[in-house]
Amino acid sequence: MSSDNGSKEQDKQLLTALQEAILSYEEEEALSVAEKIVASKVDPLRIMNTTIADVARLVGEKYESGEIFLPHLVMAGDIMSKVSDILESSLPSGESAKLGGNTVVIGTVESDIHSIGKSIVAMLLKANGFKVFDLGVDVKSEQFIKEAESQNANILAMSSLLTTTLLYQKEVIEDLDRLNLRKKYKVLIGGGPVTKKWADEINADGYGKDAIDGVEVAKSMVIH
Repeated sequence: MSSDNGSKEQDKQLLTALQEAILSYEEEEALSVAEKIVASKVDPLRIMNTTIADVARLVGEKYESGEIFLPHLVMAGDIMSKVSDILESSLPSGESAKLGGNTVVIGTVESDIHSIGKSIVAMLLKANGFKVFDLGVDVKSEQFIKEAESQNANILAMSSLLTTTLLYQKEVIEDLDRLNLRKKYKVLIGGGPVTKKWADEINADGYGKDAIDGVEVAKSMVIH
């Protein structure tokens, strides 16, 4: 019993060390801790969906509050991506393969320059084994569709943080219909003003109420 408690305490210390290394932008330390976590046999998917998700959320909050700036966001995201690669490499081959062939094209819709929520979703999708192409912000319908076609994507994910830009999510789906491409893609939408009702109204395939939920919906779209 005491050895179990000791093991749990050690795991907790490793996870804390991982968070601190990422938040301090210490890449070598973060990767070293990730290797130790793999050796300790902690469930890697649980780490990606809890510890990494928590750090991503915290980094996002720091960015939105002005405590850190875009270069810090990029650095943290790069470290999290590399840590996730290490954790994912220890997944049973079947688990990793379930998502490994799935590609997501993601972006914030036209006339909307909010990036943090979309960036967190992109990070978490990568952490869960998706291949992700992040188009950034203020993405026009034609750009979403062109990139989805170019990358042979499975999922097209759109974020909108303004009620005034919600219509651009609808526009992308209408354009997919017009081009006879709608059946090729699962369309996932999210963002502050987005609701399940809106998703149903514009015929989106899925809606994520937050980043974690969005990733779970994306996983449900491709794993049958």
